[in-house]
Amino acid sequence: MEILYPLIGFALVHLLAVASPGPTFLVVARTAATGSRAAALVAALAVGIGALVWATAALFGLQALLVRFEWLYLTLRIAGGLYLVYLGIQLVRHAGKGDAVAAVAATSGTPSLARVFREALMVQLSNPKVAVFFGSVFLTLLPAAAPAWMVAAVLAIVFVNECGWFTLVALLFSGNTVRVAYRRARVWIERLTGGVLAALGLRLALDR
Repeated sequence: MEILYPLIGFALVHLLAVASPGPTFLVVARTAATGSRAAALVAALAVGIGALVWATAALFGLQALLVRFEWLYLTLRIAGGLYLVYLGIQLVRHAGKGDAVAAVAATSGTPSLARVFREALMVQLSNPKVAVFFGSVFLTLLPAAAPAWMVAAVLAIVFVNECGWFTLVALLFSGNTVRVAYRRARVWIERLTGGVLAALGLRLALDR
């Protein structure tokens, strides 16, 4: 039983981090409120896969690489921050017009599920701090020479936590009550969402 304690600790810490509002929450919630429920669930899946990519990279040494080569971390952080700023500006410019992802991408019409997946995945992958977070938590909670089954369990926990939480967000925000309320104040909500995304992007790019 004691060998399971690190996994339980990691699952709880990670779930708390996942539930903290951030860019991925904004993207999934907005997709759910303005698009279809299927699109919102696809966005949730993309966020889960993006987290799985960062967790895998951290397990295989990316976190240590980013700490050792500060210029690489700085480059990734600035690039990711600028991408979030771009998304935020597009949301403000196209507030109230078209579908969620279509507005972000500055295009018209209903986006395909592939576009929804790509946009949500890019938002998740735009933040290299996720890899640093995973690396720090792994060093703190997991044994130095973790067996293969534990590594697989950690990755499964990451995927289940991320997909589970954002599926819940998708289902909640795609409900009729939320949709109606969103439509009534859509322009201002989207402007606020865009402003928050841009602010998070600037914080990511400039935060040392």
